[in-house]
Amino acid sequence: MLLSNKIVDSETRKLGFDLTGFAPAVKLVKETNFLHQWLAKNYHAGMGYMSRNTEKREDVTQILPGAKSVISLAYNYYTPIEHDNKPGKISRYAWGTDYHNILWEKLALLEQALKNIDPGFECKSYVDTGPVMDKVWAVRSGLGWMGKHTNIINSKKGSWFFLATIITNRSFDYAEPAADFCGSCTACIAACPTNALTPYQLDSNKCISYLTIENKNEIPDKFGGKFDGWGFGCDICQDVCPWNNKFATATEDTRFYPVEGTTIEHGEIERMTGGEFNRKYKNSPIQRARKKGILRNLEFLKRHP
Repeated sequence: MLLSNKIVDSETRKLGFDLTGFAPAVKLVKETNFLHQWLAKNYHAGMGYMSRNTEKREDVTQILPGAKSVISLAYNYYTPIEHDNKPGKISRYAWGTDYHNILWEKLALLEQALKNIDPGFECKSYVDTGPVMDKVWAVRSGLGWMGKHTNIINSKKGSWFFLATIITNRSFDYAEPAADFCGSCTACIAACPTNALTPYQLDSNKCISYLTIENKNEIPDKFGGKFDGWGFGCDICQDVCPWNNKFATATEDTRFYPVEGTTIEHGEIERMTGGEFNRKYKNSPIQRARKKGILRNLEFLKRHP
């Protein structure tokens, strides 16, 4: 049996995905040109991988020969809990289990289910770890629009969701790209304490999330007093988004709820050995920054309260 939109949507919902969209696997010429302009400004900062494999980002048939469609999926992670108002705040997405582990497991189950239905089904799946412009595909598949904070916004869900992307050799009925409903709102841009945002564009060199996670160097002192207590990531631009304030609903996946609170304590991290840190955060996104990076962040906050 050949797959249809209805069949795929049914299987994704069984696995807890909130949104499913379909787009033709065309070349992303305009979007790749925009990527090159962004890279030329050095807005990717130390993320050198962003400048590699641009031919695959532009043309998914370079990843899966014979690709005809891209399926975009959204998975809600919003937990209606407020951050503790003290230094060392953790971004909401990292309060619980690493989403990569959760979504990779679900994608493996989904792929097998679809192959059982359609033995000729071929695919390549990603959860923001490969050369795929997942946000572009989310827009093209109708999941939502690119907000001015550069996250995808859905008019009924807000923007608290992870994206997964499936490149496949099957054809589907395709959605129209989502319309942009940010309008004249600039709440996210005004709220960013480091001025990392301009409309639809992020300068990673100034982004608190980048500086506390991907950044391998010291945090520049010029950002002193501007971190608002963030020790790992930052939620400000999404916290102030009117679409989230009105439409965000709690996830049904309890693995995204806080395991041990919503902040990291400097003293606790300092007392840990590297092995103890790795064991504690084995299944957490916090592991990505390593003990050295977390201590750097927390010491920066102590120097610049």
